[in-house]
Amino acid sequence: MDSKYHEPRGGPNPQVMGIVLSTASCLIISTNLVVAAALLKLLIKKSSQSWCFVLNLALADIFVGVAITGLATEDFGKVALDPSGDGPLRNSTPPASGRTRCLLRMAFVTSPCTASIMSMFLISLDRYAAIKMPLHYSLLSGKWTAAGSLLAVWICSFVTGFLPVMVRQLQARTTYDGFCAFFSVIHDIGVIVLFCTLFFPVLSLFIYMYLDILKIAYTHQRQISRVRQASSRSTSSDQGHAHYLHHHHLRSGDWSHVKALRTVALLVGCFMVLWCPFFVVCIVHILCESCRLKHVLENYLWLLGLSNSLINPLVYAFWQREVRLQLAAMFSCIAGRWAARRRRRRRRGATRCRRFRLSTDAARPKQPAPRCYCQTPGTRTERRRRPPPSPPYEMRINC
Repeated sequence: MDSKYHEPRGGPNPQVMGIVLSTASCLIISTNLVVAAALLKLLIKKSSQSWCFVLNLALADIFVGVAITGLATEDFGKVALDPSGDGPLRNSTPPASGRTRCLLRMAFVTSPCTASIMSMFLISLDRYAAIKMPLHYSLLSGKWTAAGSLLAVWICSFVTGFLPVMVRQLQARTTYDGFCAFFSVIHDIGVIVLFCTLFFPVLSLFIYMYLDILKIAYTHQRQISRVRQASSRSTSSDQGHAHYLHHHHLRSGDWSHVKALRTVALLVGCFMVLWCPFFVVCIVHILCESCRLKHVLENYLWLLGLSNSLINPLVYAFWQREVRLQLAAMFSCIAGRWAARRRRRRRRGATRCRRFRLSTDAARPKQPAPRCYCQTPGTRTERRRRPPPSPPYEMRINC
């Protein structure tokens, strides 16, 4: 956009944005680390290609949280020339170096966001292939296929994220004023066109795959109901029941993938709710330059899209049964270790007290054992008796 359309700076206070971004970064990193640990244990147990893609989604969201910390640092490092908020906010660094640093920060945020979106597409494509082509899926799936797919995802993500850094035409034409924001260093129309050409085709493929999967699931359900009716009406009940069991065995693998697809469908639904407003308003911003929607995109809708990296691990933690059970096992193991450590500390304390008592008893001087005099008619005998813990004393017993 040319300088004549340059809008005055507004929006929330940088300190408030810094606090919001710092909190979001801590939540995104912590939740994704916990879910990534559970996914890594599941991947070691089952060695499945699908769990590999889900783990890559968690890692991409972790990188999103790490990149947000850079933006929070920029917000906390701003020096306000006008405390009332009417004047511009300028950074204490030189404009050239500040512009380059802001451009790199935006590239490091955009790259993992793109990787997260493409990882969700890869997970959906994996589930779709498992349901649509089960025989080909069992032949094509493997560690080399997963490694090649993940490598392609990260290469495309970094190329897309760092394209404004490498191509000067995609950088903003206005003078950098020290305010590090998305459209302050990146040309808005060019980048919006670039991102929308990637987002809307992916969204269309999402919709197509899920509509096709719903069609397949409906067809399978009708076939199973027909087999049940045929087996119930058959005169030879044993043959009908065997035919039903054979058909159910063939379709059980497909239905397991359909059940696992529910979590992916919820992920895609959250993705559409959180990212669609950003890209739709981007299209409106291109068509209506006088509407001044740039600050809405930079300060609110873009932050709403980043919150998708926090929703993804929560969906897997509370919706996916395998991940939920693995997390419960991990936390129970941690609680058991903590309780065992407390018991060991108590035992060590009791052992130290026992040793202290033994050492104090050994330091005491030995006292002679008390004597017990037993008197019998005509004789007098003297016997030794074990000393009690109290001070020595003599006791006379008349027998």
